[in-house]
Amino acid sequence: MHSPARIVLAAVLSLIAAVPAAQAKDVPVCTYRIDNAFPHDTGAFTEGLLFDKGLLYESTGQKGDSRIVVRKLETLDPVREAQVDPSVFGEGLVDWKDQLISLTWREGVGYRWDRATLKLLGTFRYEGEGWAMTRNGETIYQSDGSASLRLRDPATMRQTGTLAVTAEGKPVENLNELEWIDGQIWANVWMTDRIARIDPKTGKVVSWLDLTGLREQAGGVGVDAVLNGIAWDSAARRIFVTGKNWNQIFQITPVCSKGA
Repeated sequence: MHSPARIVLAAVLSLIAAVPAAQAKDVPVCTYRIDNAFPHDTGAFTEGLLFDKGLLYESTGQKGDSRIVVRKLETLDPVREAQVDPSVFGEGLVDWKDQLISLTWREGVGYRWDRATLKLLGTFRYEGEGWAMTRNGETIYQSDGSASLRLRDPATMRQTGTLAVTAEGKPVENLNELEWIDGQIWANVWMTDRIARIDPKTGKVVSWLDLTGLREQAGGVGVDAVLNGIAWDSAARRIFVTGKNWNQIFQITPVCSKGA
């Protein structure tokens, strides 16, 4: 039997010990500043987005209207455009060497495109749903709507591993469009206004980026017009975000408290 004094002391010590642990679990939330805005095709059901050497690359979804579009930021006129097989639902996009690689939602087929011409080079098969992709060197990170990312070899698209994504010890479901930015994986969380900034070594969300208000500003209408699309201009260090059927792409800067 414990004495009341010992019980109180133990409780106090337990609370003191728990404070640092609780603080360590808190994931900081950043807001944003809009630095610029560019036109976006309201017919584009955005699934994949990337930026390189002055050009924006976008893949879109919906059966019968899935496309790969290459254009400049300032105009909606395509520099190049390719239609995806109308029988499939197009999904994410990633670049690799002289190719673009794209996925489909539930059909289990992916495509390789010539980056310079958008000529179809070939197809490949994979298991599970295809949502989005990003790449760091020779590793592709692919989302499938779950709380895990699949690691793939871009040369073969074979799965080489998985990365479980958590925030405060809990799985982060519905990971969607992805972008590698300064050593982190940024991921849209489907049906939310948040982007998760993920440590690729641990899978832990190190901070959230809350983009509340952008959807309304971009004329997003309907349940499907959600935030989806992150692109990184590494040369000029610019971050671009958009959403499905939005009328704008926003260049933003995260606004974070110290340590976020």
